[in-house]
Amino acid sequence: MVPLIGNYVAPIFGISTTGYSVFSGGIVLAVMIFPIMVSIMVEVLQTIPKELRSVSLSLGATKLETIQKVILKKARPGIMAAIVLAVSRAFGETIAVLMVCGNIPKIPQSLFDAGYPLPALIANNFGEMMSIPLYDSALMFAALLLFVIILGFNLISRGILKKMETKNI
Repeated sequence: MVPLIGNYVAPIFGISTTGYSVFSGGIVLAVMIFPIMVSIMVEVLQTIPKELRSVSLSLGATKLETIQKVILKKARPGIMAAIVLAVSRAFGETIAVLMVCGNIPKIPQSLFDAGYPLPALIANNFGEMMSIPLYDSALMFAALLLFVIILGFNLISRGILKKMETKNI
């Protein structure tokens, strides 16, 4: 992914980069969470009773209308939960972003700049934690910050799911 970004994608935008970038990390994470998201969505769609589909088709709805108006409407909270679970996993992913984001501790100015995400910061500096005074506190704060971000994301998505469930009832 890194050579592809560095040699082919970035030059299209007139940017010179090594390929180790936030964009590369995002693509790798998207590829990593896609199978989990799809498998959970398949499980959700399999839990929908076949009777709903049969009733809709017997009332004269087309297959497309049945999928849009019955199946997807019934499965919408589960599909949203699958997306939230996958994205929450991506927030805490360490090794993928560690290898492709560049690990330069500065704020990236564009998608093609190297970045230093929190999981990579914690993983890179965990061994040096005991040798520098108060460094362990800083790393634990970074871990707490990552936890709060993921918890906040999950709470917001839980609220959205509750709102969707009450709308469907």
